[in-house]
Amino acid sequence: MAFIQKGTKEYRQASFSLFLGGFLTFAILYTTQPLMPIFSKEFHVSATAASLSLSVSTGVLAFFMLFAAALSDKVGKKQIMVISMFFTAALSLITALSPNFITLVIVRFLLGFFIAGVPSIAMAYVAEEFHPDGLGKVMGLYISGTSIGGMAGRIITSVLTDLFNWRIALITIGMLALILSIVFSLTLPVPRNSVKKALDWRSAWGAYKVHIVNKNLMALVMLSFLLMGSFVTLYNYIGFLLVEPPYELSQTIIGFIFIVYIFGTFSSIYMGNKADQYGYSFILKISIGIMMSGAFLTLIPSLIGKIIGIAIFTFGFFASHSIASAWVGECAENYKVQASSLYLLFYYLGSSFVGSFGGYFWSHFHWIGVISLIFFLLIFGYLLVLFPQKKRIS
Repeated sequence: MAFIQKGTKEYRQASFSLFLGGFLTFAILYTTQPLMPIFSKEFHVSATAASLSLSVSTGVLAFFMLFAAALSDKVGKKQIMVISMFFTAALSLITALSPNFITLVIVRFLLGFFIAGVPSIAMAYVAEEFHPDGLGKVMGLYISGTSIGGMAGRIITSVLTDLFNWRIALITIGMLALILSIVFSLTLPVPRNSVKKALDWRSAWGAYKVHIVNKNLMALVMLSFLLMGSFVTLYNYIGFLLVEPPYELSQTIIGFIFIVYIFGTFSSIYMGNKADQYGYSFILKISIGIMMSGAFLTLIPSLIGKIIGIAIFTFGFFASHSIASAWVGECAENYKVQASSLYLLFYYLGSSFVGSFGGYFWSHFHWIGVISLIFFLLIFGYLLVLFPQKKRIS
């Protein structure tokens, strides 16, 4: 097979393209997260209802990734990703025109459908097109794009919302996304190691059945639900905490707290390299432990203590996600697209279900309730890391 090798022009070009894909997808997907307190006030809905502006997108995204993966076998991986990015950018613009909260949720539902094309296929593209020796680093580069995109989307949205309003903010990000979609379509190399196949839903579901009985893989799939559920829950409700006394922060300042995503950008690459050296299991356990310590620090009353805690938590999350993502590629000896989609199905279901369910803990137990939920999820996740037994494990 003709793999993309480190140090080549094609390697740099493909890595940059995948970085852009992750950046755009997550920038748009999470634009509504810092706006939840505003939606709650402007549209007169609860914190749990406001969280639907994100949860409905990630929930729909989770299920439609399964279809996007199967469709990519027929149409082609690059084609599906390009189409996905252009429609995602357009729907970001339409979201800004929503006259009421119900309309906004419906548009975000559609966005979840179209945005599925990038995350469901990008991981499989990496697994198939890049040389296996460097999968940890390449996956880390893609994950770093998602972290920077999530950070930039939140910060730009928050700043422009304070300067103008949330509608102007979403229009601006939508226009940026259109430009990046064009660049992506021109720079991503056409896949060489995947073969187009006739669309056969029976065969596609057969591939998922193969993975469902793979205990090693399913442990990682369940882990993705817990990791993402924990991560989104913390970020969904930290804004509600920080607009309250004694903090009473502005939307811009809250938005700039998301700059701690830069720690995720670093950790996904750094810890990905460490996982290649010392084993996925060992480094993944450390990463989950880092998440737990960061979550604990957010209980400190001081604002500085909370920001440090969020930064540590974010470092641990992106490290955990990048390692688990690469590990999926090794646990799945066949049908790698479907394996990636199954992992991401539960990943985004964690975002949807746990992200909204966390609203109950916020409403009834405040921040201590949110952190208690996160601790429970991460302890269970740590235990799951003990299951997979595959190469590259210490």
